[in-house]
Amino acid sequence: RDQPGRHEIKATVFDDCKKEGEWKIMLLDEFTTKLLASCCKMTDLLEEGITVVENIYKNREPVRQMKALYFITPTSKSVDCFLRDFASKSENKYKAAYIYFTDFCPDHLFNKIKASCSKSIRRCKEINISFIPHESQVYTLDVPDAFYYCYSPDPGNAHGKEAVMEALAEQIVTVCATLDENPGVRYKSKPLDNASKLAQLVEKKLEDYYKIDEKSLIKGKTHSQLLIIDRGFDPVSTVLHELTFQAMAYDLLPIENDTYKYKTDGKEKEAVLEEEDDLWVRIRHRHIAVVLEEIPKLMKEISSTKKATEGKTSLSALTQLMKKMPHFRKQITKQVVHLNLAEDCMNKFKLNIEKLCKTEQDLALGTDADGQKVKDSMRVLLPVLLNKSHDNHDKIRAILLYIFSINGTTEENLDRLIQNVRIENESDMIRNWSYLGVPIVPQSQQGKPLRKDRSAEETFQLSRWTPYIKDIMEDAIDNRLDSKEWPYCSQCPAVWNGSGAVSARQKPRANYLEDRKNGSKLIVFVIGGMTYSEMRCAYEVSQAHKSCDVIIGSTHILTPKKLLDDIKMLNKPKDKILLIKDE
Repeated sequence: RDQPGRHEIKATVFDDCKKEGEWKIMLLDEFTTKLLASCCKMTDLLEEGITVVENIYKNREPVRQMKALYFITPTSKSVDCFLRDFASKSENKYKAAYIYFTDFCPDHLFNKIKASCSKSIRRCKEINISFIPHESQVYTLDVPDAFYYCYSPDPGNAHGKEAVMEALAEQIVTVCATLDENPGVRYKSKPLDNASKLAQLVEKKLEDYYKIDEKSLIKGKTHSQLLIIDRGFDPVSTVLHELTFQAMAYDLLPIENDTYKYKTDGKEKEAVLEEEDDLWVRIRHRHIAVVLEEIPKLMKEISSTKKATEGKTSLSALTQLMKKMPHFRKQITKQVVHLNLAEDCMNKFKLNIEKLCKTEQDLALGTDADGQKVKDSMRVLLPVLLNKSHDNHDKIRAILLYIFSINGTTEENLDRLIQNVRIENESDMIRNWSYLGVPIVPQSQQGKPLRKDRSAEETFQLSRWTPYIKDIMEDAIDNRLDSKEWPYCSQCPAVWNGSGAVSARQKPRANYLEDRKNGSKLIVFVIGGMTYSEMRCAYEVSQAHKSCDVIIGSTHILTPKKLLDDIKMLNKPKDKILLIKDE
């Protein structure tokens, strides 16, 4: 399937100003650069008549004979840069401007533009996409800083938090609008009130959006649900070592901006792990053990088509093969990349992670691989803490799993653990979880959510844990969510039927959702970051329930290391954090 967003950008931006039939310069800000990169290639832009793409914040030479297409967020920073380009008739940088805002432009900014340079503007439109379509079933709002505002205990942040919540709600509405949905909004009532606050805002803004959107045929609610959840709902999935390919690679290897660096033939190379790479899309959710069997098989298929190598699948044999056959080069390059990636993961795994995994699984599930109940969690944890080869980060992850497993511990027990492992400096990585509503040293014992029994499902021994979000998605589709725990925001929600019965409303505009137009959608939003294993669940549940498409999104994507760093910072003042970030 096509990624959400591409169709809309083409229809509302490129087709709109292409009628003029001439080459243009395109100007982007930080957010729209990421947005375009996620759904267009430079060659797509050339087809649309764009010759150059520039950063709006930078100083640029004027090109007065060309028109400029501005695709920007409606923020004062971006609008001010635009106004500088058209300061006065004699100093205009470009012949004319076409402005497309990602979403609603506030009146004060719109009036500013109108007052100073309305003569130079040929178009000014809002296209309502202010999210990044990260994968075919995953979106992010690209606001990692929201984490601090949502969970910091500092009362001075209240104003900032309100602004962040408003902005998140606006962005979520553009996700629903792009999907052509006006979903029933539900939220998880515990552990904090962030989800209920955000859900109320989204409900209100959805109502306003569909009131004024004349193009849309949607008037009432559609047969879809939007679930809003606060990160503290499942702390276990954020710190456990995952052994499915994508989650494992992003946890263990230094992959930045989806770019994986590796060595082959002594040369440094890099590869982008992206939706365009069909091999990656095919294997990213598989268990590492399966991936390691898969790739050599694929290699054999290719090498047998040209009996260039005698079934050898070593990397050196492959390099020989590549020199001989240019048209296989691309296929093999991808396989070499993924083989390297899998081997890198396995090297780390064999070194230290394997020993941790059994302990982590036993703590997370409360039972061992034979299904026996874990009687004494501390006895399961101790060997990890005493092992010299594990680094502090991994020990902290194990201590957290221990605390989550017993639903909070005593102050003296926590102190003893922290002193034994000598992590006094890092102790906030553990204590600050309480700001997410997770019991660390609770006043009173709290109950844990009941989990589905999955003991009959086939799993690898070191991957028995299933993220809690999978239970939630399945229950939502089967209409089994408890309405006390998952209240609706709307007075009268559309009848939810995950079975995907055809809704009675008129046919929505034909676009990339045609193939699923009868199905309903389950849109999930996690405040404060989602894990790669949770992203995987959206695909698994969609696979199993063909009639319902599950789409998951969040403020950002988490890795265990990034999350623990963010948690450690929650009780520090905001300005201090910005300094640390800039260093």
